[in-house]
Order: sequence, then C-alpha cells, then structure tokens
Amino acid sequence: MDFDLTEEQSILKDSLGRLLADNYTFEERKRFMASPEGWSQEMWARYAEMGLMALPFAESDGGIGGGPVETMIVMEALGQAIALEPYFPTVVLGGGFLRLGGNSDQKAEFIGQIAEGSLKFAFAQVERNSRFDLHHVETQARKDGGDYVLSGAKSVVVHGDSADKLIVTARTAGGPRDPGGIGVFLVDANTPGVSRRGYTMQDGLRGAEISFDKAKVPASAVIGDPENGLPLVSRVVDQAIAALSAEAVGVMSAMHALTLDYLKVRKQFGVPIGSFQVLQHKAVDMYVALEQARSITLYATMMADSDDDLERARAMHATKTEIGRGGRLVGENAIQLHGGVGMTMEYAVGHYFKRATMIDLTFGDSGHHLRALADLQGTLAA
Repeated sequence: MDFDLTEEQSILKDSLGRLLADNYTFEERKRFMASPEGWSQEMWARYAEMGLMALPFAESDGGIGGGPVETMIVMEALGQAIALEPYFPTVVLGGGFLRLGGNSDQKAEFIGQIAEGSLKFAFAQVERNSRFDLHHVETQARKDGGDYVLSGAKSVVVHGDSADKLIVTARTAGGPRDPGGIGVFLVDANTPGVSRRGYTMQDGLRGAEISFDKAKVPASAVIGDPENGLPLVSRVVDQAIAALSAEAVGVMSAMHALTLDYLKVRKQFGVPIGSFQVLQHKAVDMYVALEQARSITLYATMMADSDDDLERARAMHATKTEIGRGGRLVGENAIQLHGGVGMTMEYAVGHYFKRATMIDLTFGDSGHHLRALADLQGTLAA
C-alpha cells in the first residue's frame, strides 16, 4: 500500500508547517494563552485564508473536498505547535456532525460560515456521571409543540466559552444509560437559559461548564434522528479519535525532537549526556513508541470513513489504546531526560506532555479503549 502523500497534500503539509514555525513559537503561544480568548484570532484568520476550515467539506457544500488524510496532516502540524485555536471542536467535531448528519438547510446555513472562519462550534457531550460512555446522557430534551426544551448540564466542553454554536446530546426518551432516545441538538450559545463558565484547562486550552435551564430550541435545530442520535455521535467521535491521534503524533514528535536536542547540548562530567548509553536506550524507546503511534494513526485514518461500524470501532479502540500508552512513555521519558527543567512552566516539553495527557483522556483513556477492544475480541474478527 502506498503511504506517500500526493503533491497537493505535500504542499498543505509544507505550507502549514512554515506558517506555524514562523508564527507559533513557544513564547508566542504563551502570549496567545494570556489573551482574553485564550487563543489567537490572527492565527484563526490565517487558517481560514489557507482553506483549513473548508478542508473536510464537500465542494458541493462550499468546501475543498479533503478527506481524513488532509485532516491528519493538519492535526499533526497543530500538535507539533500545541496550537490553542478551536480547530478540533469547530471543524472536526462540529463539521463532522454537519457532514454526516446535517440536512441540506443546515449545511447551507453553517458550512460556509465555518469555512470563512466566522463561526465556531463546541461539542457539549460530557456529563458529571458519564465517564467515557457516549450513551450516558442525563440532559433532557422535552418536546414542547414545535420546539424542544433542554434542561441539564455539560462539563469540560472544549472551547465551549467562545463557541457560537453548541452541539448538545440530550435525552428525548428512556433512562440515563439507554442507547436509544438520544438526540443531537444545534444550540445557539446565546439562547436564553444557556449559561457558561469558562476556564483554562491543564493543557492551556479553554474549557467550559455549561448548564441548560429550560433552554428552548426549534425542531429545525435537531441534527439527524432525535430518537436515535447515538450512531451519529459514535461515528463522529470515531473520526475525531483519528484526528486526535494525528495531533498526538505531532505532540510526541516534538517531545522527541526537544529531548534529542537537549541530550546533545547538556553536559555532565565534561561530555554531552547523550553519549551515555542508558540515555540513548531511553531515546530509542521514545522513537519506537513514536513510530508505532504514527503507524497506527495511519490505520485509524484509513478506517475513519469506513461504513463498517464494527471494524471502524475496532480500529479506533486499538488506536486510542496505543496512542495513550505511547504518549505516556514518550512524555515520561522526555521529562526524566530533561531533569528538573522539564517540569518548569518556562520550558516547552512539560506543556507538550500535558497536552498528550489530555488527548489520552478525551473520549476515553487507553485503559477504557483496551477493555472495549477486548470486548470486541481484538482488532480481527474471530
């Protein structure tokens, strides 16, 4: 199988890499984080100019017609810069729901605005008792004439404080853990009854706690089937896991590169510490974990658009398991080989490890996905 990038994909990778290398140094990132939004409006506009926001959408919907490989390229580059902008919740998650579940009116209204960078999304799915289960939904959506009334609360909504639109899972029927009776709603963030409390998360990204107190939304705000939205959620999350894995590869590659550079310049007993064999072994372990993560991310990318729900689920469980393990190994070794400086806020490597840790926890950590993979009898059908 040919894994080489096409000419257009190579241009995308090189152009985005240059943009981030020139404008997203670690010092610049700290400045962006200190801004009121917690990310760079200027860089967001640059992404839109490059066409990154339009990348995964069909040309007929106003997009560029890219696929999972193009998303992988973008997410890996953003991971190398530990970029703060809401690309993942807006384009990957919000765009994913529109692409896979939106009707023609919803696509016509929102995709163009996403493509030009004027509309930001957030996925409000996690609840206090839900852990990593997509089907655990306690937020209620009660039918009221031609509208729905939402009541409940969502936690750790990534970039939920700056989003213009919220994609919310809410229960239209059944009990808190029933797979049926889950609807997906597109809610304007300024809807009466919606309140948000924003904060900075451990990795520097913005998060929010969001509550819904009898927030009324029209029936036109439903994405897909209001009684059977879980399959759509699962498919979008599977594609999101592939994208997150690509970001993790970017994060891991940056940690590995920073560590190798440090081993070459840090001296002890008059020689670079990279000459010590035991440290060379640890650097090799990091490289092996990085390449394993890169390989399984390619696998997830190839499976992201699969219509076979079971095989796609197997691929994402396996990928998330390996990405979590690999990210932890690379991060722990990077911190250890840097010594005390690796744990300081003034040095980049610790920030990369924080992001790797948060990626592991998003949509289920490595242990959760390993158990799910075991329940499916591994990556290959018996």
